[in-house]
Amino acid sequence: MLGFLSARQNGLDDPLRLRRAESTRRVLSLELNPDREVDRIHGNGINTLDIEVVEGRYMLSGGADGVIVVYDLENSSRKPNYTCKAVCTVGRSSRYVHKFSVETVQWYPHDTGMFVSSSFDKTMKVWDTETLKPAEVFQFEGNVYCHHMSPVARKHSFIAGVPHALMGCEIIRGMHLPQTPRRVTACLGCISSLVQFSCCPSLQIHFPYHLKRALSNTRGVKSQVPSAKVGSKDPKVQLCDLRSGARIQVLQGHRGEVLSVRWSPRYEHIIATASADSRVRLWDVRKSGGSLFTLDQHNGEKSKASSEAANTAHNGRVNGLCFTGDGLHLLTTGTDDRMRLWNSATGENTLVNYGRLVNESLPEFVFVPCGSSVAVYGVHTGELVTMLRGHYNNVDCCEFHPDSQELYSGGKDCNILAWVPRPRPPDMEEEERSSAQGQGGGRAASEPCV
Repeated sequence: MLGFLSARQNGLDDPLRLRRAESTRRVLSLELNPDREVDRIHGNGINTLDIEVVEGRYMLSGGADGVIVVYDLENSSRKPNYTCKAVCTVGRSSRYVHKFSVETVQWYPHDTGMFVSSSFDKTMKVWDTETLKPAEVFQFEGNVYCHHMSPVARKHSFIAGVPHALMGCEIIRGMHLPQTPRRVTACLGCISSLVQFSCCPSLQIHFPYHLKRALSNTRGVKSQVPSAKVGSKDPKVQLCDLRSGARIQVLQGHRGEVLSVRWSPRYEHIIATASADSRVRLWDVRKSGGSLFTLDQHNGEKSKASSEAANTAHNGRVNGLCFTGDGLHLLTTGTDDRMRLWNSATGENTLVNYGRLVNESLPEFVFVPCGSSVAVYGVHTGELVTMLRGHYNNVDCCEFHPDSQELYSGGKDCNILAWVPRPRPPDMEEEERSSAQGQGGGRAASEPCV
C-alpha cells in the first residue's frame, strides 16, 4: 500500500488505482461490528433500508409494523463504542402512520428534506422530514410492492406505480392486509458507486431545504424533482407526477403482477420492470408504444427455449432488479433461485454463473440476503466471496454505504446490524540498511496503511 501512495504522490500512478485497491480490500473484509449498535425501534421485521446520498449520514428504515425510523449514523461522540440513534420516528401513535407493512422507503435523491414510502395499505406517501407529515398521499386500489425515484432525472417529476387505478391524494383508513410474495431488499456495492435492488419476498436534523420549496421552486429552471415508479398487484406501471399529484402515463405489457421496478442510473427516461409473468421489460417513458425490449434468458436461441419459456428472464417469478452503478448492466433475481446479469443496452444475457467460481474480473460486489445471512458475490464473476452471518432470523434488506464501505442489514429478528471493514494491521517498515547498520539494529516503525 505504501507503494501505491508513493506512486500516486510522484504522479506515476492513476489516483483511482489506490481508491479501487483500498475499497476492494474494505468490502472483502466486512465483518459484524461488536462496538456499533442501532437503536431497536421496530416491533416486527425490517423490510427496507435506505441511506441518503447527500451527506451519507441519515438512514431510513421501514418495518412490517408500519413504522418508519430515521437514524443518525454519524459517531458524534468519537468513541469506539457507540449506538446509531433514532432521531425521529413515524410510530404507531402517529395519525399519519402506515396501517400495514412498509415495503419501500427512499430518500429524495437531492435533499434530505423529503422521502417517500409505500405500503400494503395501498398508499404511497411523500413525507416532509421536518414535520414528519405527508405532503402528498397517492391512493391505489392494488397492493403497492415497491416504488423508486430516479437518481438522475432533471426533466421530469414522475412517480411510477402499478396499481389498478390512482384514486387521488388523501389518507386511507380501514384497509385489509393482502397476501403478497416475500420481499427482500439487497444492494450492490461497487468500487466507486452503490446500486441497490429490491426483491419480492435529543438531536435535531438540519434539513437545508423545506419540502414545499423543493416541490414549488422550479420556475425558470429544469425540474429537480425525480420521477418514481411504483410496483403493485397489477400488470400495469403507472407514472405519477410529484408536483401535480396526477397520474400521467400507464405502461402496459406485463401479463402478471409487477413485483419490482427500477430507474436507470444512466438514462433518466429508462425504466426496468420485473413481473410474476417471468419477464423483465425495459421502457422509454418518452414513447407511447410498448416496451423497448424483453429480456430473454436464452438470447433468442429457440432450440433451448420451450414455447412457455420464450422471451422470459427466469423460470419463475422475477422479484428483484438492480442496475450497476454505471447503468451498463442489470441484475435480476427470480423464484427459480437464479440471479442473472444482463447488458442493459442490448438485453443480452451475459451468462454469468453465480453458482460456481469463474475467472476474476472487475471488482464489483452484490450483497444478497440469503436466509439469516447475507451472501457476497462478485458481480462479473459469479464467485461467492463470503457469507455474513449475525442475524437470528431471515434477512429482508441490506444497504451499502459507498463512502465508508459499510453495510447495514435488517431482518425479521427486528435488528439492524452494522458490518464494517476489518481494520488493516499496521505494516512494519524497516529502515534503510545503511541506517540500520550504522546504528546496530534499526528501530521498527509501524504505520497503518491507507
